[in-house]
Amino acid sequence: MNTPKLPELPIFHTIAEAAAELGQPAYVIGGYVRDLALGRESKDIDVVTVGDGIALAQAVGNKLKGRGRVQVFKNFGTAMLPTKEAGDIEFVGARKESYRAESRKPEVQAGTLEEDLARRDFTINALGLSLNPENFGELVDRYEGMKDLASKTIRTPLGPDVTFSDDPLRMMRAVRFASQLNFDIEPDTFDAIIRNKDRIKIVSQERITVELNKIIESPTPSYGFKLLFQTGLLQLIFPKMALLHGVEKVGTHAHKDNFYHTLQVLDNVAAAGGDLWLRWAAVLHDIAKPATKRYDQRVGWTFHGHEDKGARWVPGIFTDLKLPLGEEMRMVQKLVKLHLRPIALVKETVTDSAVRRLLFEAGEDIDRLMLLCRADITSKDHTRKERYLRNFGQVEEKLKEVEEKDHLRSFRPVITGEIIMETFGLKPSRQVGELKEAVMEAILDGIIKNEMEPALAFLLQQGAAKGLAPEGGFVHSPN
Repeated sequence: MNTPKLPELPIFHTIAEAAAELGQPAYVIGGYVRDLALGRESKDIDVVTVGDGIALAQAVGNKLKGRGRVQVFKNFGTAMLPTKEAGDIEFVGARKESYRAESRKPEVQAGTLEEDLARRDFTINALGLSLNPENFGELVDRYEGMKDLASKTIRTPLGPDVTFSDDPLRMMRAVRFASQLNFDIEPDTFDAIIRNKDRIKIVSQERITVELNKIIESPTPSYGFKLLFQTGLLQLIFPKMALLHGVEKVGTHAHKDNFYHTLQVLDNVAAAGGDLWLRWAAVLHDIAKPATKRYDQRVGWTFHGHEDKGARWVPGIFTDLKLPLGEEMRMVQKLVKLHLRPIALVKETVTDSAVRRLLFEAGEDIDRLMLLCRADITSKDHTRKERYLRNFGQVEEKLKEVEEKDHLRSFRPVITGEIIMETFGLKPSRQVGELKEAVMEAILDGIIKNEMEPALAFLLQQGAAKGLAPEGGFVHSPN
């Protein structure tokens, strides 16, 4: 493991100069130093000074060309200085913290550098680089963070029970860093998470979800979820997902473990470059299987309707987890609802009608749906899996063919409710909806083209069957 070195950026020398003038030792601390050691890109620079962090930020800003505009956050005792060469730099005075049992909000006091490093969550985040003229760029490593980086270990600077009891969110962060970096959690630290897991209940859902999203976005997210489950945290923060775990057996019939299947699908989506919301669709695609599990003596275990129930659950899950309830949620809900449809097409002769319906219902999310469904093919039987993937490829070809011909991603029937009401002199009613549905079904079934003339002729035919005639002989003109 190489010793981290400060990049050759003038801003670091400017900070050192300002710190010396104020008589306040300063250091780059935390994740930025860790990522320098790991060779990872990082833009979040935190500067700790033994003194007034806001004063140092303002002194540095005054030295920059055009004077940097410092953002001050008095409640937190911090300041942010935007720079062209290094992005936003946060300044804070060294501090020590004490906690009350019922709160994760600390009482903060000015402290020494040693006290500031001791309050850090993990040794790998308690590294510093000096910004002082006498030892500029020298590594500060009071808790053997470099040793833990080399051994790929997550460990707390102080006793883990103290660290996690003081700030329970650090338990989530331990799992998150392990998942992002593919590190192990040191055994005593891991055991302390198990002992202190119930403390997570005092942490706000918003902050828990930030860490959960980062675990989901990690290169192999299944690792993070396994750690969450093994520590008991998952059962507390996301019980519906924890319920997927386990296998029930009756005679020779056993279903697969839906927890580990879900994690495999999630890893497959991650490997294919799926974004956060497609990964959430992977997490939730089978979420309702425990609630729909039934045993049938003839066929074994069934989960009929789990896709519909799961889709109905999505808004509630997003609400509980404080995830956004707009376009992202609706997309996830749609993918959960439709995730069996493409796989079902593999098992039958693929008709244009079935493909049209899938394209219509998936709309612009068809590519996401197909990626999710391909990821959902996880059989341990290699031959069976290869056959499914081969057949699935044929479905994808058929989708491409029908899409190019019918342009159904943004499908809108040419016959609107307004046209129906105008043609037959109707007011908004169930009858209008039935006629509109009949026209749409005919288009999707390939009975008529989605063009005004054949669609209007079909509408008049359907209207006549209901005893309706064009008002005053009127027939709507496409012009």
